[in-house]
Amino acid sequence: MSRRKKRKQSFKGWLPSKAEEDVSPGGEARRRSGGRWKWIAALTVLAVAIPGAAVSAFLLLPRSGEPSGPPRAAIVDQLGLTFPNPEFVQEATATLEQAGHVVDYFPGEQVTVDLYRSLPERDYDYLIFRVHTAQFDKEWRGKPYNEPVLFTSEPYSATEYIGEQWEMQLNPAFVSEGAPKYFAVAANFIESGMSGQFDDATVILMGCGSLQTERTAEAFVNKGADAVVGWSDLVSTTHTDAVTQLLLSKLIVEGLPVEAAVAQTMSELGPDPAYKSVLQFYPSQG
Repeated sequence: MSRRKKRKQSFKGWLPSKAEEDVSPGGEARRRSGGRWKWIAALTVLAVAIPGAAVSAFLLLPRSGEPSGPPRAAIVDQLGLTFPNPEFVQEATATLEQAGHVVDYFPGEQVTVDLYRSLPERDYDYLIFRVHTAQFDKEWRGKPYNEPVLFTSEPYSATEYIGEQWEMQLNPAFVSEGAPKYFAVAANFIESGMSGQFDDATVILMGCGSLQTERTAEAFVNKGADAVVGWSDLVSTTHTDAVTQLLLSKLIVEGLPVEAAVAQTMSELGPDPAYKSVLQFYPSQG
């Protein structure tokens, strides 16, 4: 039965019955008949008003594919545990907020495996990873791997996240020989262990060699990111902080595309003075 037929049936239930009209003498019947038409007129107004209100409510709803709120950005600051830089956080946040972004800041102690897992679901337009990066270059279960991995602040344990470790989604990483080991997020985790999709987000990887090879950047793009920016080799925290702040200004305040923003930033600040690493982006247009 169609919705239109259902509305017609329920509409009849509002009208006086034929029996009620026939019982009364002519004058009374006419008065009741007149009352009936008033009911019909009132219902007609309601029938027009209700769809009108429904249309108004529909117009207020967000369209499919339209943003449901202000743009969002995240600063994931695992480096804050060992190389804190509150000035960078304040300036980067101010730059993002100037463009209307709502900024979520995650200090070092909150940079866990589960935080990484949830990031695509949080609908960020910009993700700034101020985290250590190490190059994972070895064979695992007969397959060669050569990719940057992103540090968490969770101490490594061989008895935790066993499934993810077996699938080469998580592995141990350390800053230098003899330093404590932490769980680090690999490309397989980005593609298979994270929940949801990045919706054309721009990802900035501030750590050493984060674009030394392209596998991790490729994983972010496969997960829905629009572009990934990172370093070709080792970089000091001082230089990466200064470069990232200028890059954000180029991207957000000036509205430059990623390729132009990276080129202008490198032109103004140059490679890392000590390690000569340069800022790169993926996917490149060339």
